[in-house]
Amino acid sequence: MPVFDFNSSPDTEKGSVCTYEIFYSNESQPSAGHPILVLDNSRGELKHHSSGMFTNPVKRTSFEVQTEEGTVSADILQLDARFVSLLKWLGENHINVRLSGADREDGYAVYKIREIAFGGGGKLSAEDGFLQFMIERLLSSDAPTEEIPDEDEEESGDSMKLTSIQSITDFITCAGRTLPDNIRLWARRNLAVAKSHEVSPEERRHAQRALSIMMNIQWKGNYFEAIDPEEARRILDEELYGMERVKQRIIETIIQINRTHTLPAYGLLLIGPAGTGKSQIAYAVAKILKLPWTTLDMSSINDPEQLTGSSRIYANAKPGIIMDAFSMAGESNLVFIINELDKAASGKGNGNPADVLLTLLDNLGFTDNYIECMIPTVGVYPIATANDKDQISAPLMSRFAVIEIPDYTPEEKKVIFSRYALPKVLKRIGMQEDECILTSDGLEAVIDLHRNTSGIRDLEQAAEHIAANALYQIEVGHMKSVEFDADMVRELLS
Repeated sequence: MPVFDFNSSPDTEKGSVCTYEIFYSNESQPSAGHPILVLDNSRGELKHHSSGMFTNPVKRTSFEVQTEEGTVSADILQLDARFVSLLKWLGENHINVRLSGADREDGYAVYKIREIAFGGGGKLSAEDGFLQFMIERLLSSDAPTEEIPDEDEEESGDSMKLTSIQSITDFITCAGRTLPDNIRLWARRNLAVAKSHEVSPEERRHAQRALSIMMNIQWKGNYFEAIDPEEARRILDEELYGMERVKQRIIETIIQINRTHTLPAYGLLLIGPAGTGKSQIAYAVAKILKLPWTTLDMSSINDPEQLTGSSRIYANAKPGIIMDAFSMAGESNLVFIINELDKAASGKGNGNPADVLLTLLDNLGFTDNYIECMIPTVGVYPIATANDKDQISAPLMSRFAVIEIPDYTPEEKKVIFSRYALPKVLKRIGMQEDECILTSDGLEAVIDLHRNTSGIRDLEQAAEHIAANALYQIEVGHMKSVEFDADMVRELLS
């Protein structure tokens, strides 16, 4: 829910006249009711669309709009705290913009700011969608916790990446305190290195690369919107058959998030035989949380540096897998799916990868050797999978809420094969269900042939085999449909 708190803003420059009050909002979709700013329109010069530029901060804090009679100045009355630095930057660099807004009793409520491609601004980063990128970033940011002292789809800046020193500099300036304090200070230090001629070209290159990685990540807070438990249950029922106890544990987690609006202190550890759907459960939870997800396969990680990155003292230095995951997700809130956690303690002389995981799981922050900055992890939700809990160290186990996934019974396997696995394959390859029929004794034969296998992965492969054989007989033998009894199943699958 949006939070509004009105306070007077101090002057940002000596000699300037501040005309506005700051309000604090977490609204991500601006509208006339939840605007970015409100302008004085007592003289009625501001229309639905108004073009002009914000004044340089040494003048009154206002917007100079072009009308038929000439330039008219409209004072800013109210301003979203997230946009103070951006408007200051727009004014200092004389960048032409077009505002969209609506008249209210208290003034002209602006809900859209768009760049004008011609005339005015001298900043290169004001072109090529930088302004739209910046606005979208600010709207998806949390409102600053303290005062800041200092229409069209094709205009979206989503695909933009900050790579040049100029665009990174402008982004840091405009983002202001919507960036976490430690990251803002880190960015200023690295920007100084990237611009310095007193360090080696290699150091400048590393600093610029690190800045590009960090500034292209949306740094979010730990507040989570409420999740509909009924929608969560629907997703679980679509993805998983049975597993009522597992589904209840996940719904309990959702209810806890709704009460606290924060992620639980512990992630989930799913333990069970191979093929029982542990990874599918993890993907379903990520879908319910509406978070991007990434996977860490611990069986392929034998050196902690793969997770933590390498120091910039090396020419070929690079971030680690964990930092890469933040970069790929584009935000700091995400689900880490840690596969085969029981293989995490198999380091090969350079340390134990499991020790690195402990720092990630403690939600106290994570430091990558290449980035050299504490990364907030309060928005990271870990979900680990394992086959053998006896191979997991006690410190790792203590960081998770453990859910043991039992193997399916023969009766459950029958339902899964006949109602889910086979129909899913038939739909995928474009066959009708009446083209591939499995008799009751044929179904019994499928289950019997897989009585000694755990999970349903082998059953899904059997469904692929049966469907492919039916399609072959229909296309080559010109049959209308194929019916598989027990003998046919055994002959095909044995």
